[in-house]
Amino acid sequence: MREGLDDGSVSAALARAIGAEIDAASGWIPFSRFMAMALYTPGLGYYASGRPIVGRMPRSGSDFVTAPELSPLFAWALARQLAQALDATGCDELWEFGAGSGALATGLLEALGERVRRYSIVEVSAPLRERQREATRAFGERVRWLDALPPSFTGVVVGNEVLDAMPVELIHFDGAAWCARGVARGPGTAFAWADRPGAARPPVEVAFPAGSTTELHPQAQAFVATLGDRLERGAIFLIDYGFPEREYYHPQRAQGTLMCHRAHRADTDPLVEVGLKDITSHLDFTALALAGQDAGLEVAGYASQASFLLDCGLAELLAEAAPAARSDALKLVHEHEMGELFKVLALTKGASFAPLGFVTGDRRRRL
Repeated sequence: MREGLDDGSVSAALARAIGAEIDAASGWIPFSRFMAMALYTPGLGYYASGRPIVGRMPRSGSDFVTAPELSPLFAWALARQLAQALDATGCDELWEFGAGSGALATGLLEALGERVRRYSIVEVSAPLRERQREATRAFGERVRWLDALPPSFTGVVVGNEVLDAMPVELIHFDGAAWCARGVARGPGTAFAWADRPGAARPPVEVAFPAGSTTELHPQAQAFVATLGDRLERGAIFLIDYGFPEREYYHPQRAQGTLMCHRAHRADTDPLVEVGLKDITSHLDFTALALAGQDAGLEVAGYASQASFLLDCGLAELLAEAAPAARSDALKLVHEHEMGELFKVLALTKGASFAPLGFVTGDRRRRL
């Protein structure tokens, strides 16, 4: 239990709210609704409760670390790509979605200097917004916050580990048919899995074994489509963990990719400790690319994070770093750390250019 936080009461209050939702829906809600409530219920959900969820060590009260907190060199390498994109698109505004602790915003603003006239953060979590405000205080009014994306905009967009926390739909194969997997009340105050007939299927025909469960990502796809519809001119860089379609929907991944994180430990049961731990899913990058194309975006690059950062000059930055800083930054590119699991997807609109982060490792043909 974290110091100063009554975990039981927070989780219990959220569980009561979810239970009431289940009762109002005749005893069953889709997992996407459960995940949305667990993460985003005001004052109770994981991202809305004010806990210090992002950090390097469990003793800070955090649950996981992201690349900007792991090493400032992540932002400095990414800034080289963003500078090229700002020049190529004729823009002077950066947009970040789900800015976490504000570490990425701070690093990018330091690296890009006056090249960025305005840094716009779209953040739905009030506690995280306050943490970001403190982190970026030195940049004054150049940084602004919005609750939602405006009807139209220009600029360069960054989303680092934001799509993985968007609610997903679960489907379960019973050996004869795919069912919609949702949540019902279990014994006492617990929750339990419950399946119902549904029309959703994996996007590809795969011989999944009986008992398989996997995810669909309509909200992440809708997010990319919305960006495409509203972006008038600019570029989008999405960084997250995931796979192309044929790797995502594979018989060997028969239990899906749903994962929870608490105190820097991972587990696969989102139905317990509700509101006290993160719930995420890997991404289907093929679906995201197609959603972007359908919304008028051009897919300009797709690569592993390692390849992308090295093409953006990370090796040069490493050569100048102190040994401890170099050790941290190498985790960004090592295959068994973040280097291969994390991918970068680039989308553009109104400007055609070859992003420098994909010069040697572009994998668009695999999407």
